[in-house]
This record gives sequence, C-alpha cells and structure tokens, in this order.
Amino acid sequence: MTLRHTLPSSEKGGVRGKSRFILEEFEKRNPNDRRRQPTPGLSRYTLFGRRKGFRRKIDELKGGYVDHYSSRLFFFLVLIVGLNVLDALLTLMILDLEGWELNPIVRSVIDLYGERYWVWKFAIVSVSLVLLCLHSGFRRVKTLVVCIGFVYLAVIFYQIFLIAYQ
Repeated sequence: MTLRHTLPSSEKGGVRGKSRFILEEFEKRNPNDRRRQPTPGLSRYTLFGRRKGFRRKIDELKGGYVDHYSSRLFFFLVLIVGLNVLDALLTLMILDLEGWELNPIVRSVIDLYGERYWVWKFAIVSVSLVLLCLHSGFRRVKTLVVCIGFVYLAVIFYQIFLIAYQ
C-alpha cells in the first residue's frame, strides 16, 4: 500500500483548502515480462520444471499451466486409457455375440476398419488425454477428466452386464 496526497477539487482551481490522504492498494508484481521469449511447450522444464501449482489464489482461480502434474490426475488418465482399451475389447466381444455398436461414429469406423478400429479409438482418446493433461491447470478440465473416468466406468459395467446376461 502507498500513501498518496491528493488535492480536493477546490484546491485544483487555486483555492486553498484542507488536503486529504488516500491509501491505495496496488499490484506488487511487475506486469512486464522479464523473459525475452516465452517458454516453449517442450523444453527442459517439461520434465524437470519446478511449477507444481500456483502461488496465489487468484492465479489458481484463473487457471494456467504447470510443469509437474498431480498423482490424482495421473491416476485418472491411466484409468481412462485402461478403460478405453477394455471398452474396445468388450465391444469386439459383444459384436462377436451378434450385438451392435450404439455409437454411430464408432459403428462407421468399425465398418471401415473392422477389428482394427481399436487402433484409431486408442489414438484419438490418447491424444485427447494428452491435451487435457496439458490444460489440467484449469478447474473445468480437472472436473472433465474425472467425469470422463466415471462415464467410461459406467460404459464398462454396462458392457459386462450385456455380456453376462445376453
């Protein structure tokens, strides 16, 4: 905080009166960036960086990027990848049992590529998860990753139910 002396409006016109002091709060951080260029997406800080979170509450609410990710996020990402592979295998089992795919997009990919559709499914989900991981410093992305994990879990339970009670 700084102490600033201001003149009342009557003094500005040349009339003398009582002056007043106003306390101002200001941002202590320098808004100018001291770096010559921004840190690239892939650099030595990708694996050995120090940023695990945000120092200020306002920065955490705003969201941003970090160098190290939480073990909770890692758990959910690995869970989603594992459930994705299991989903592809169970889908193939259901198709062998004369079932059909409900998702029209996946159904068309299965029609095009046959049993090798899982390669495309795995690649698309994995690339999407990498992008979500990179943006995991934003609150909505964390919630989205957890929700995707639970949706995949529900799909797997539904598929197991279909196979068990065909």
